[in-house]
Amino acid sequence: MKKRFKPKFDIKKGDNVVVIAGDDKDRSKPRKVMAVYPSESRVLIEGVNIVTKHLKPNAQSPQGSIVKEEAPIHISNVLLYDAKSKTGTRVSRKRDAGTFVRVSKKSGEEIR
Repeated sequence: MKKRFKPKFDIKKGDNVVVIAGDDKDRSKPRKVMAVYPSESRVLIEGVNIVTKHLKPNAQSPQGSIVKEEAPIHISNVLLYDAKSKTGTRVSRKRDAGTFVRVSKKSGEEIR
């Protein structure tokens, strides 16, 4: 993806989010973001979108194995969690002393 048209997302690693679409949808349960992939518009969230992966035999496991792990979901399927209102919220940006600060649309408080 070209740097000029690189999208900007308001979700960062370590944020709490709620899943609003898909099999793991739960608007009341906050979950932690493990990684953000901006070039693919996807996020990896703890305990969401568990997939089964079959591994070939190797030196560590001569029998091979079946592993369950998280797969990334699209960033449009999550909302940032607002602790004050205890729900998901959209985010606006406000300029504060030369840096941008994320602000919750529901409660109006800054998100750090």
